[in-house]
Order: sequence, then structure tokens, then C-alpha cells
Amino acid sequence: MPELPEVETIVRDLREDISGRKILSVNFITRSVWREQVPSAKFIVGAAIERLDRMGKNILIFLSNDRVLIVHLKMTGRLTFEQPSSPKKKHTHFILSLDGGELRFNDIRRFGYLDLVAGPKLAKVRYLARLGPDALKIGRQEFTELIRGHKRIIKALLLDQDAIAGMGNIYTDEALFRAGIHPKRVSSSLSVARAGKLHEAMLETLNLALSARGSTIDNYVGGRGTPGSFQDQHLVYGREGKPCPKCGRAI
Repeated sequence: MPELPEVETIVRDLREDISGRKILSVNFITRSVWREQVPSAKFIVGAAIERLDRMGKNILIFLSNDRVLIVHLKMTGRLTFEQPSSPKKKHTHFILSLDGGELRFNDIRRFGYLDLVAGPKLAKVRYLARLGPDALKIGRQEFTELIRGHKRIIKALLLDQDAIAGMGNIYTDEALFRAGIHPKRVSSSLSVARAGKLHEAMLETLNLALSARGSTIDNYVGGRGTPGSFQDQHLVYGREGKPCPKCGRAI
């Protein structure tokens, strides 16, 4: 599943490539990928892309008509800006035709979804409102209080989007390893100093991954269709049975 660095990479790519472009037409290829009912094309066509943002693993595309297109990639989703002449890939479920290109949503397993909401109602969208603070933005003190304030397995807590938004298995494993914390340790047992070290390790891991445009393990690509390379820097994730980079024993 694309996690925070992958989703943020897509947002940054598309922010540069599609902001300001006008929507010329829309193709609802697979209607079942919409979280709620399929919206009328009149709420999309003719509007321009104003800006893009991210909330946890959700991509938010703000339109000039005060609508917001929300995209969640789930396990195998892709959101790419391509030229109309490029071949349509199998499992492409939705296309926005823009002046100068197409925004395409592709998802092999079809777990991802799209949603269109009115801008004034964005704050009331339940699956967004319940998200915890963003993993890339949360401060050290808030993070420490959150971690120590829960009596939960630390890995499970970091994976809980209602607690901290954006983390997944890859970056949780990597951050815990960098901080020297066992994934099954109870969060409330961490000292203030150790919780602070975990916050530092989490930010370091996320920023390193962003610099490498995320991790491509299966089929993830950025908004321009290019893969990430942080998988080559993983210290523990996906390295079961291989030597530990710290002690040399099998992971």
C-alpha cells in the first residue's frame, strides 16, 4: 500500500503538472470505484484544478467550482498524469481529460476509491475528520504525549490512522528499527527521551523516503509514472532472513 512518502510524492508531482489546468471531460470507466454515488459530470467538467493537498494517505484535488475530488490508492492504486496518446493501461477506472493531458486512476485490485464532495462539507467527511495528526507534521511534544498516553503495542499504535495519519508497515518498521524499539513494546512504557527518539527516527525515515520518491515494492509509481528507490535503502522491511545492518545476525 502506498504510504505517506508515496502519496506525498504523487501530490508534489501532480501539483506541478496539473494545477491550473481546465477539466475538459470525464470518463467514468468503472463506476464501482466511487465511494459514494457516481457524481454527475456537470460537477466536474469545466472546472479548473486549483490545488492539491494530502491528508494522511488521501489525495485531495481542489476544483475551482468549490468541489474536492478525494482519491485513496489503498493497495495497488495509481494516479498519474499522462498524454492522451499514451496507451490506456488495463485496470484504468477513471480519466479526467485536461487541457494538455489526462489524469488517470488505475487500480489492479480495485480497493482504492474516489469521492467528490462539496468544499464546505470537507471538514465533515467522516473518514477524513477522524484522522490523527499527520506523521510528517506532528511535533515532538505532541507525539511524545500521544505515544505515552496510550497503553498499546507501539507498532499497532503507529499504524492506527486515527492516532497518527500516514504511517504503514514499511515506515513503521524502519522508524522503530532506527530508534531501537521493539515493535511489540507497549507504548506507555517508553520514556520521554525514547519517545522523542522515535519521533526523530520517524521524521528521518519519512524524509529520506521522500528524497528517494518513495518505495516501489510492487507497482507503485509517482504522479509522472516513475518508480521510487527507497526500497534499496530499507534496513529491515522485506529483509527477513538477511543480515541485520547493526549486529549482522539474521533478521
